[in-house]
Amino acid sequence: MPTNDLTPGLKAEIVTTVDDKLVVRHMGGDGVLSTPSMIGLMERAGIEAVQSHLPEGHTTVGFEVNVKHFGATPKGKKVTVRAELLEVDGRKLRFKVEAHDEDKKVGEGTHRRAIVPVQRKG
Repeated sequence: MPTNDLTPGLKAEIVTTVDDKLVVRHMGGDGVLSTPSMIGLMERAGIEAVQSHLPEGHTTVGFEVNVKHFGATPKGKKVTVRAELLEVDGRKLRFKVEAHDEDKKVGEGTHRRAIVPVQRKG
């Protein structure tokens, strides 16, 4: 499977407003960005960084997440999530991921994905 188009440095950025679908409420108030939601956005940024560079008929699946979530982002604030491809090892990809709200960095770490054939329903 050729992966010549996949080179370190590919990036994607997602900017979204923290809404009811992304919050956890046990912190009080209207809620804050949940850790699973932040991780989901990081995964999505990783997908967006590489999807157009994959061989036809292939996609990626996540298999490792190693992140820290160290800042609360209240509902209504914008959050920006970035993924940058750091390494291609055969069909395994490693990304640097970060999340920032309007005021500060709120999360960072690494994420790994594997290139797999798309399963056709038949």
